[in-house]
Amino acid sequence: MIYETTLRSYNGKPQTEAFTLTDGKGLGVRVSVLGKLRFQFRYKINGQNKRIDLGDYPDLSLRQARDAMEECRTWLAQGHDPKLKRSMTRQESLLPVTVEQALEYWLKEYAEENRVNVDKNRAQFAKHIYPYIGNYSLVDTETRHWIECFDRIRRGVPSLKQRPAPVAAGYVLQSAKQALRFCRVRRYAITHALDDLIGTDVGKKQNKKDRVLSDIELTDLLTLLEGRKVSFYMRQLCKLLIVFGARTQELRLSQFDEWDLDRGIWTVPKSHSKTNTLITRPIPERIKPLIEFLYRRHGQTGYLLGELKSAETVSGSGRKICSWLKHQESWTLHDLRRSFATKLNDLGVAPYVVEQLLGHALGGVMAIYNRSQYLPEKKAALDMWVERLDLLTDKPDNVSILKRTA
Repeated sequence: MIYETTLRSYNGKPQTEAFTLTDGKGLGVRVSVLGKLRFQFRYKINGQNKRIDLGDYPDLSLRQARDAMEECRTWLAQGHDPKLKRSMTRQESLLPVTVEQALEYWLKEYAEENRVNVDKNRAQFAKHIYPYIGNYSLVDTETRHWIECFDRIRRGVPSLKQRPAPVAAGYVLQSAKQALRFCRVRRYAITHALDDLIGTDVGKKQNKKDRVLSDIELTDLLTLLEGRKVSFYMRQLCKLLIVFGARTQELRLSQFDEWDLDRGIWTVPKSHSKTNTLITRPIPERIKPLIEFLYRRHGQTGYLLGELKSAETVSGSGRKICSWLKHQESWTLHDLRRSFATKLNDLGVAPYVVEQLLGHALGGVMAIYNRSQYLPEKKAALDMWVERLDLLTDKPDNVSILKRTA
């Protein structure tokens, strides 16, 4: 066995010849004629002698050399060549994958093709994660580093005018966990810092909502949309959300090539659908003039609403509209979709037709064998719904509340 005093006695002292001191388990110290000491680990693979230089004394202490030797023995027992394994580990340490690189790897290699809300994921990472731990080496991050980020989301940052958002904290956690698992499975970078965390550890789950706007509240909203207080973009978005019961992202991302006015069909591509399925909706006759008007106004942009706004911007504008109306209970743009579904059911529209209009997959055996789009039934339902909306605002048949507004 080698002792620290022995190493100090040889260190820097010229020798008549080079020799090796042994410490056991394959660990040794090579002493050069110049008195330079180098730790080495010797082992065999398939009967062949091999050797690794672990480092020079005193830069590497005896205790550290023994730890490195044990690591090499573990790799050997697992069937790895310690020399190759150590080289790979050193390379990872010298060029570590950062937190930002890991999350961006998931966004580019997975989320951009499989998640329609990828822009929201990227914006949340850029706002809540990258400025604080984005340049940290991923393998060196600890759970506490991530929790500090989630706590800022949950509590809010008044100095940055960020409101408390406990539900968003849980959402960012779930996205980050999926991203790091993706990196781990692909061996791009490995960490288990988030494995033990769940949404309620950093925030709270989104409550199941049942907010449905009353007829009076819908009338208030439609009347507001006739004026100029609301921006042109949000006026058209809200009207189309009310008519079609679509998800906000389906209209926010909508492009003119999705709208076939000759056939009277709006086709939402898989890439814009939350469930990665094609959604077809008939276009009510009373809505066609609005789509034609939008094309004349925005045709050169390609986007139905003239530009591509972020999900956060649209959501914030929706909250502002709600606050202007001063309804007793607040609502969100997504509640327009729930109101659409509820009121169509109240009008006697068959549930499976409502589900098709919402873009939901049919359940049970119907999901396997029934490929019908129910276009006649959906058209009848939407025509009846638009007529109902006009009646809410006491408009005659030839004057629709859903007419264009410049």
